[in-house]
Amino acid sequence: MKNTKNLITCAILGASILAAGNVAAEDFLSAKADFRLRYENITNDDANRTADSLTLRTTISVKSKDINGWSGFVELEDVRSVLGVDSRNAAFPITGQGTPGFSIIADPETTELDQGYIQYKSDQVTAKIGRQVITLDDHRFIGHVAWRQDKQTFDAASVVYTPTKEINVTAALVTQRNRIFAEDADLDSNDIFINASYKTSAGKITAYSYLLDEDETNNTLDTYGVAFRGGKPINDNVSVTYLAEFATQTSETAAGEFDADFFRFEGGAAFSGLNAKIGFESLGSDDGQFGFSTPLATLHKFNGWTDQFLGTPAVGLEDFYVSLAGKVWGGSWLVRYHDFNAESASETLDELGSELELQYTKKFKNGIYSGIKASFYSADDFAVDEDAVWLWVGKTF
Repeated sequence: MKNTKNLITCAILGASILAAGNVAAEDFLSAKADFRLRYENITNDDANRTADSLTLRTTISVKSKDINGWSGFVELEDVRSVLGVDSRNAAFPITGQGTPGFSIIADPETTELDQGYIQYKSDQVTAKIGRQVITLDDHRFIGHVAWRQDKQTFDAASVVYTPTKEINVTAALVTQRNRIFAEDADLDSNDIFINASYKTSAGKITAYSYLLDEDETNNTLDTYGVAFRGGKPINDNVSVTYLAEFATQTSETAAGEFDADFFRFEGGAAFSGLNAKIGFESLGSDDGQFGFSTPLATLHKFNGWTDQFLGTPAVGLEDFYVSLAGKVWGGSWLVRYHDFNAESASETLDELGSELELQYTKKFKNGIYSGIKASFYSADDFAVDEDAVWLWVGKTF
C-alpha cells in the first residue's frame, strides 16, 4: 500500500509528541473543517457533449501545538458527487470514473489523506517530513492546484532556511507526487526542488532548480531559472509592480532529449481602486518536437481557465494577456484576456486562439465564501471553441 511507511511514521511521531506533552488532547490539538460545494459546466464544439458536475469537497484537519519546536499536522479530504449531477469524464481511464465521450471535469470521487507531516520550527529553520503542500513563488512551477477539489500534495522532506529577513532558501526531496486525480494517479518520483531568494530595495531576486525524475518511466525534466519581481509606490495614489523571469529546461524520455526555454515579463499598476496588468509569457519549443513543460504548476492559474494548454503544445506557446481587477459590493472582480500563438509555428499550428475570463468572489461573515466565474475560449488553429462556467459556495469552521 502506498505511503504505509510514511503514515505509520507520522502516527508514531505524533503519539510520541502527545505523550511527551503530558497534556489533555483538547489543550494540545486544534481542528479545522472546510466544505466547498461547486458546480462546473463545460460546453464545446467537438463530439464531446456538454459536461457538468456538482461536487462537495470536505477537508478536516488537526494540528498540534508546538512542543520545543515540534508539531504535527493531519488533513483528510473527501470529494463526493451531489444530487446525481455528474455528466462528465473524470479523467477516465486514469481514475476509472466518468463516461468517455464527455468533457473532462477533473474532480474524481475520493477519500484520502491529503496531508500528514511532522514539523520542526525554529527562528531560522522550518523542516517537514511527510505528506505536505509545497508551493514556490507564484505556483508557476510548483503549486498545490487547490482550484481542483483534490489538491496536489507531495510526500517529501522539506526545509526552509531564513538566516536573515532578506534571504530565503527552500529545498525539498520528493518521493511521491499526489496528483489531482486521486490515489490511482499518484506517481513515485525522486524530485529535487531548490529555490533561493534575496530581497533588495528594488525587488526580490530568485534562483531555482527543479529536477524531476519519475520512477516508473525514468523520464527526467530538469529546469533552471532566475526571476526578479517587485513593486513600489509612485505617489500616494499609484503604485506599480514588475516581473521578469527566464528559465531553461532539458527533457529526457524514451523519445529522446529535448531543450526549451521559458521567459515572461509582466507589469502592473494600482490606481483608483483598480489593478491593471499586462504581460507576455513564452514557453519555448525544440524545433516543434517538444514544448517547455511545467507539470507540477498550478496550471489552471495560467494560460486560460478552460485548460486548453495544461500540456504545452510541441510548437510551444506564447501568451499575451491583459487584466483589470477591482472591488464592488464587498467582493472582488476580475476581467482578463489572453491571445495565444505558437512559439515555433508550423504549417498547421500558428494562431492558437484567444480566451476571455470573468470572475467575482466574495467572503461573508462566519467563514462563508462564494464565487462565480466563466471562461470563453475561441479556437483558431488549435482545439475547438469551449465555454466553462463555475459557481461555488463554501464554509470554513
